[in-house]
Amino acid sequence: MIKVVSSSLEELRPKLRTAIELALKTKKPWKYVQSVELVLTFRGVDVKKEQEFRFRDDVELPHGSGKEPRICLVAEDEIVQQYSKLVYMAIPRSKLDGIAKKDAKKIAQQCDIVLVRATLIGTVGRTLGPALGPRGRSIVAVPVNADIMSYITRYKKITRLRSKDQPWVGCRIGTENMPLYHLVDNAMAVLHYVEEKIKRPLTQIAKIYVKTTSSPAIEV
Repeated sequence: MIKVVSSSLEELRPKLRTAIELALKTKKPWKYVQSVELVLTFRGVDVKKEQEFRFRDDVELPHGSGKEPRICLVAEDEIVQQYSKLVYMAIPRSKLDGIAKKDAKKIAQQCDIVLVRATLIGTVGRTLGPALGPRGRSIVAVPVNADIMSYITRYKKITRLRSKDQPWVGCRIGTENMPLYHLVDNAMAVLHYVEEKIKRPLTQIAKIYVKTTSSPAIEV
């Protein structure tokens, strides 16, 4: 492990830049585009008792993750017709009731995030919920008067923070071919989100690492 000394959260930006540069330099020259990841490990935390350290959160990245999540839109037929080309999959209201269990499983396998018009949440819960839940897919209710385009744009930039019973959490912040400052901005956005959620200074309670798919973890 290679270490870059850090102090407070506000001072992390240049240190994150250095750590990400080092991770990119030490990655193996694989043929496919590698992910850049951020990992936080928490000290002195009992995850079972301190629920704020359990994550099932979607965080919007300023520059996206380099790989758009596959978004499924469930809405009234006329809305689906309008936005179907902007999402990975679109399911109109007229076809929702006819979705069989095997089809629901296929949808759950293919989609990462399901945007659902609020009026259809109950129906989606019955038809798709049993397949989406076990696979950790996010169901996002879109209010009736909300701008659907803004929801689609936002969720195309989402990264996913997920943890269970261990005192750590990680997520993708980009890819190796993204501009360095984009990766730094994305990392800072995640750190601010986590610090706001746990209500404690990250630099006092967590170790922060960055890595690519093939590089060693670089401590910030």
